[in-house]
Amino acid sequence: MFGGDVLAVLTIRKLPDPILRQKAKRIRHIDKGLLKLAGDMIETMHDANGVGLAGNQVGILQQIAVIQLTDEDEPLILINPEITRREGERHVEEGCLSIPGYRGLVRRSLKVKLRALDKKGKLLRIEGEELLAQAFEHETDHLNGKLYIDHLVSRDKLWKIPPDSVG
Repeated sequence: MFGGDVLAVLTIRKLPDPILRQKAKRIRHIDKGLLKLAGDMIETMHDANGVGLAGNQVGILQQIAVIQLTDEDEPLILINPEITRREGERHVEEGCLSIPGYRGLVRRSLKVKLRALDKKGKLLRIEGEELLAQAFEHETDHLNGKLYIDHLVSRDKLWKIPPDSVG
């Protein structure tokens, strides 16, 4: 998938790193360097037991995100992702690799339509529900300089989790 390159685990930026609050720039050209970055991001996401990772989280202010909900799924590489439609609302528990040790109750859509380019520059239009919709919103938020804590149902709906907890 990535031309035999050796993949690297990147450093995940954590709050209060200011890059997490910056808006990523649109990607104009898909080249070998970007594909290597995508592979490294997937490797990093797996290493951290995450389901998604955005460019900002690894210190890259480019609109790229990767998502993989289960080991059976093929990882999604999303370039310049943009949510084009949201439907419904639900309250869900959410965490973030950039805010370790915490979880929160947030407002997310029931269903989301997303438009992005794939690794070959082909236009993708994907509809996601439940966890996939949540991942689309979470990762596109990152690329816009927003974090899940910006969507808390209320300020008291953020809690510390024990260090031995997964996720």
